[in-house]
Amino acid sequence: MTQWKKVKIGDFLTEREGRFKPDDKTIANYQRLDKIDFSGTIHLSTKPTKTDMILVYPGDLVISGINVAKGAITVYQGKEPVCATIHYSSYTFNPTLVDLDYFKYFVKSPAFVEALKQQVKGGIKTEIKPKHLLPIEISIPDLQEQKLIVAEISENLNKIGQLTTEIESQKSYIKQLRQNILQDAIEGKLTADWRKDHPVIKGDPNYDAEALLEQIQKEKTDKKQKKLPPITAEEKHFDIPEGWKWVKLENVCNSITDGDHLPPPKTAQGIPFIVISDVSSGIIDFKGNRFVTNEYYKKLPFEKKTIEGDILYTVTGSYGIPILVNELKFCVQRHIGIIKPNPIIKDFAYFCLMSPIIKKQADSVAWGVAVKTIPIKELRQFLLPLPPLAEQQEIVTKTKILLNKITELESQIQERENIAKQLMQSILKDAFGEGCKYE
Repeated sequence: MTQWKKVKIGDFLTEREGRFKPDDKTIANYQRLDKIDFSGTIHLSTKPTKTDMILVYPGDLVISGINVAKGAITVYQGKEPVCATIHYSSYTFNPTLVDLDYFKYFVKSPAFVEALKQQVKGGIKTEIKPKHLLPIEISIPDLQEQKLIVAEISENLNKIGQLTTEIESQKSYIKQLRQNILQDAIEGKLTADWRKDHPVIKGDPNYDAEALLEQIQKEKTDKKQKKLPPITAEEKHFDIPEGWKWVKLENVCNSITDGDHLPPPKTAQGIPFIVISDVSSGIIDFKGNRFVTNEYYKKLPFEKKTIEGDILYTVTGSYGIPILVNELKFCVQRHIGIIKPNPIIKDFAYFCLMSPIIKKQADSVAWGVAVKTIPIKELRQFLLPLPPLAEQQEIVTKTKILLNKITELESQIQERENIAKQLMQSILKDAFGEGCKYE
C-alpha cells in the first residue's frame, strides 16, 4: 500500500470562469443543462430561464451545488458547449493527480458529507459553491491504488445495485398487488363464496343494494339534490353480482364540494387549515403552522366542515388521493375535495376511491397543462358499484386484513431498502475513512 498524501480539491479542479446574463448573445444558441440526476446523467432543455448562466465545455466536470452529495456530478460528454444556471459549477480536471471515478465516489462518501457540514453554514442543505468545495483538503493514494479502490467499490456497489433492483421490483409488485386487492373487492370477487350462503333478499338493505340506495336517499341531509339520469350500459365498467347496483358517487353522499377558494384569515392557533401538501402522502400530515379562528370555522356551511367519516380527495396537482378523516375539526383549501358519504358506507366508499376503476375515471376528467384539476362536478358523477350493506361489511373486513398484510410486506421491503443504503455508505466509509478536512 502506498503512502497517502494530502491535496486540496482545488489542486486538481479548476473552476471554469465566466458568467452570462440569460439574454447574452454568447449563449443564445446553446442548449441548457436542465438537471443532473443522481446517477450522473445530464438532461438538457431549451426552456428559457431568468437566472444567470455559466458555460460548460466538452470534457468539463459539472457539479450540482444543490445535490452534489447525492451523486449529481458528471463529466459533460457532448460535442458542443452547453449553458447552465449558476446553481451548477463547471471545472477542468487534472487526471494525473486524481482518478475521476475515485473522486465521484468520494463526493458520495460520509467523509465528504461531514467535511461540508463542518465547513458550510447550514451543512449540505446549503448550495455548495466553488468557494466551499475547492479549499477542502483530502487524503489520496497514488493513481494506481485509486484505480484499485475504484474497482473494489464498483464490484461491491454492483452487488448492492442488484439488491436495489430486486427491491424496486418487489415494491412494484406490492403496489400492483394492492391495486388488485382493491379491484377484486369492488367487483365482489372477495365475497363470491359469502354470497352463496347469503342470497339476495329484496327490500332488505342488508341483502339488496336497491333497498340500501333507497335508504341512503331518504337519509340525505341535502333534500334539494337533483336526481341524476339513469346509468347506461355503456357507462358500466364491469359486470356486478346479483343484488348490487351501479351508482354515482353523488347518489350515496350527503355532499361533495371543495374547500376555501380564498385564503382564510390566519391566526396563531385555532382550527387547523389543511393544504394539499398536508395530504399528498395519503394521510393527514398537518405541518402545524396554519390555523383559522373558531369563529371562522363556525360560520362555514355544513359541507365545508369536516367530521369523522368524511373523505378528503385531492383534486389538483397530485389528484386522486383519498384520505379517510379521523380528526374531527379542520378547514381545507380548494385543491381538496370534501366528500361526505352516508356513514354506513364510508369504508366501502373509501376503498372504491382508492381503486383502479376510480383512478381511471379521475384520469379521464382531469384537465390542465402544467397542473391538472378534477372539477368537483365531475367528481360527483364518478361511477361505483354498491353492494348490499351486509356484503359491504364483509368486503371491508376482508380488504382490511389483506391490506394490513400488504403494509407488513411494505415495511419489510423498506427495511431491506434501508439496509442497502447503509451498506453503500459503509462501503464508501471503509474506502475513504476520514478522507478529508477543511483548512
